[in-house]
Formats: sequence, C-alpha cells, structure tokens
Amino acid sequence: MSSEPRGAIDFNCDMGESFGTYKLGLDEEVVKHVSSVNIAAGFHAGDPDWMARTVRLAEEQGAGIGAHPSYPDLAGFGRRDMSLTPAEVRNVVTYQIGALAGFVRGHRLQHVKPHGAMYNKAVRDPAEATAIVEAVKAYDPSLILVVLAGSQWETIARRAGLKVAREAYADRAITPQGTLVPRSQPGAVIHDEEAVVRRTLKLACEGRVVTIEGKEIDFIADTICLHGDTPGAVRLAAEVRRELGKAGVEVRPMASIMGARAS
Repeated sequence: MSSEPRGAIDFNCDMGESFGTYKLGLDEEVVKHVSSVNIAAGFHAGDPDWMARTVRLAEEQGAGIGAHPSYPDLAGFGRRDMSLTPAEVRNVVTYQIGALAGFVRGHRLQHVKPHGAMYNKAVRDPAEATAIVEAVKAYDPSLILVVLAGSQWETIARRAGLKVAREAYADRAITPQGTLVPRSQPGAVIHDEEAVVRRTLKLACEGRVVTIEGKEIDFIADTICLHGDTPGAVRLAAEVRRELGKAGVEVRPMASIMGARAS
C-alpha cells in the first residue's frame, strides 16, 4: 500500500448514545470538531427524542450523518456478541437505517457504520459482513459503508459494488494483523492524548500505524474515528483537528472526499 500523504480525511465520532433521561457524551461540543457523525438508532443506545436532537445538532454543524446500527442489546451497549441469523442481521440493520433516516432532511443519509460487537464480528465473519452489505445495498446502494480498513469486510463490500470508507481509530489499539484489540484486553483503549494525536497524524499523513506490539504497519484510511464518550474527548477532538490542519490535512465529510452523494 502507498504511504503518500493525504490531502483530506474524514474525522468521525459516535453520537446520540444517550437514552431517556440518561445523557452520555458531550455531543454538543465534540460535533464542532468532527466532519461526520454516527448516530445511535435505538438498539444499543438512543431513542426517538435523542435521535431527533442529534440529527439537528449534526445538521446545524454541517456534519455528514450516518446510521450506527447495533445488535438489539441496550443492556450491554451493543458490545456483547449475539448469534443472529443473516436474515435477522439484515432486518435489524435495515430497521435502524430507516429509523434514523426518518429524522434527516430529505431522509437521505451519508453513510452506515455498524456499532460494537456487530462491527467486530463483521471484520472476522464473512456471513455477518455479507448480511450487513446486503442490507445497506438493498436500502440505498449510494450509501457509504464504513468498514475497518484492510479487512475482508472491505473486500466483500467492494465486490458488492458499495462505496466504502476505510476506517482507522485514533484511540483504539491495533493488532499486528490490523484488527482492533478487544476492549477486554489491557491497552485496548488509548487514553494518552499525545499518543492519540501522534497516531492520527501518522495515519493521515503516512498511512501507517503502530500496533500494540510496537510494530509499524501500513494502514490506509479514508476516515478516522474518535470516541466521544472517552475522558477528555472534547479537548482531544479539538487538538486532533488543529494538528491535522497544521499538517496540511483538510478535514471534510467522507462523501465529499469520496465523490459520493452527500445527504
């Protein structure tokens, strides 16, 4: 893979992950520094009121809007693996895309990015990946599907003719194989702000990342994710955005970078 510097990259964040009277994250502040948002659609977090509020917030800031579908796992925040059939996966993904799209102006989304255990399973399980790809393609083949960069999921989506945004994580450790280190393992989430900024710049400017074992590998990404519910997320998002600008990397919604139709 090439390690040529990038002129532009998308900076995405998971949002709308509150529920009822419980508020999670500082969406109102983080959204000022990102270019795309992944909004929970009720299965791991979120509800109709929070979905509506978060969509309005993203629209006001000009951020690209995507659905963030999950397994039906409110109690586990969508981070517990579930044995759904391919048909069930297609249905829960379709349901959540449609639910969020109903709140968006013109009912058009920019992208879809699965959440938590569903995302991780799609990276390692071709049947899961295929079911998600089929759901997105059947709903709207012009949608961008966000996948872990370099995974077999990316290959499956491209073969189906979908637009794909390859994703890297600013604050998650990577294995030598290019997969996310499970959250159950020490060091899976990176809390050191300087380390997160360094990783982001290396990803955006060089197309490389340092694995949890200290080895540097190629990792070409179209979009970089920062979790909005981590401590210091607002300050970190602002710092990442500022340092990308200093490095000459323009931050734009993934649709504008990829030449896809924005919502």
